[in-house]
Amino acid sequence: MRQKNDMLSGNVIKSILVFAFPIMLSQLLQYNYAFVDNIIVGRYAGTNELAAVGNVGAINSLIIGAALGLTSGFTIPVAHAFGARDRRAVAKYAGSSIVVAFLIGLVIVIAAHLVSTPLLRLIKTPDEIIKLSAAYINILYFAVPLQMLSNNFTAISRAVGESRKPLYFYTVSVAVNFALDLLFVKHFKWGVEGAAWATMISHATAALLTGIYIFRFNPHVEIKKDDLKLKKAVALEQLKLGIPVSLQFTITSVGSMALQSAVNSFGASVMAGFTAAARVENLTNIPISGFGVSAQTFVGQNYGAKNYERIKKGVRIILIMNALTAVIMSFIYYYAGPWAVSLFMSGESEAIKEAAMGYITAISRCYILVSVLLTLRNSLQGLGFTYANMIAGAGELIGRIMIAFVFTPLIGFSAVCYAGPAAWLLADIPLIIIYLVKKRRVLGGDLTVAK
Repeated sequence: MRQKNDMLSGNVIKSILVFAFPIMLSQLLQYNYAFVDNIIVGRYAGTNELAAVGNVGAINSLIIGAALGLTSGFTIPVAHAFGARDRRAVAKYAGSSIVVAFLIGLVIVIAAHLVSTPLLRLIKTPDEIIKLSAAYINILYFAVPLQMLSNNFTAISRAVGESRKPLYFYTVSVAVNFALDLLFVKHFKWGVEGAAWATMISHATAALLTGIYIFRFNPHVEIKKDDLKLKKAVALEQLKLGIPVSLQFTITSVGSMALQSAVNSFGASVMAGFTAAARVENLTNIPISGFGVSAQTFVGQNYGAKNYERIKKGVRIILIMNALTAVIMSFIYYYAGPWAVSLFMSGESEAIKEAAMGYITAISRCYILVSVLLTLRNSLQGLGFTYANMIAGAGELIGRIMIAFVFTPLIGFSAVCYAGPAAWLLADIPLIIIYLVKKRRVLGGDLTVAK
């Protein structure tokens, strides 16, 4: 079960860089779903349409983010089994994750449609855009099972050390999304509904291509029919790992919804500026996130192989690399962010520009905090200590709620801009403590306690 990029031996820095770079490009392509939607909707539909698409971000994180968090947890045992060189266990856990992910995706489709409009009202969506937001998000929810499958297939590939092939598949799906966005929004004038249909079709494309690769062409995963039967013990083991990751997304999304509610009180122009700046932030966050995802696979495989010293060395190296990356991204975000925000606008708007620049300034000053968060959270996740995600998520929730309900009424929109840094700081503190405790147990070779 040897691979081109062996995470279990050799130079740690080279292994991480070779593995992380395709992940960063894949995330860049995945991000283009929302980024392209926002640019095309903003330029060819209007400010209200852009605000409507941006307004659903927090709700999407709550529902879709929670769903995809499950798949991240489901595939942790796949990495452990691969590190232990247990080919049969790799297939068993991979097959189970596919079945469970799809079934849960179907349940989420129904639940999401029931709560979407009440959630839009809960975050005080302005009357002029609530119908647009509902139309956009309700179409997107039909793609949840497809997203869960494509993410699960991708997570399986990465768990066995393959990060390049998913990049090729997402390149195709993003091209489909871009072409259909232009066709549906610019030429057919379907507005936000057109953007949503384009996104859903592109997700179907990604699910199909990644699925074919896992079932037919990945040499490290040999899934048989029996592996696709729902087995209670295996499914419960994976749910035990996946639910805390999912709850972390849910908890942080509740905080984001509270913050979005505060943003909405400032009107459509501020909402549009906030949306545009946040989209650009997500773009500059990709390299930092890529190193974090790499940490999960690196730690997971080496835990399965019992390479505890290599785990400690790898996490330390990733922390340093990610911190340096965060500093670079801070400068890029600050100086290139205003230009990138202008891509979302069809005309000049001082209100939008002012809101966007306030957000950019605040985030660029504190970006290093998110590098610590993503590295340690994913490292602990790779070890199987997914409960740390919930604790970190609670810290993020407290930070965002305090900003939304305490500081925003006192300070105004400036407080909103620092909600992210406050959330990152309150998540970093418990993650650092938990990792240091687990690091001591690595030294003793005991990583089974409290699992």
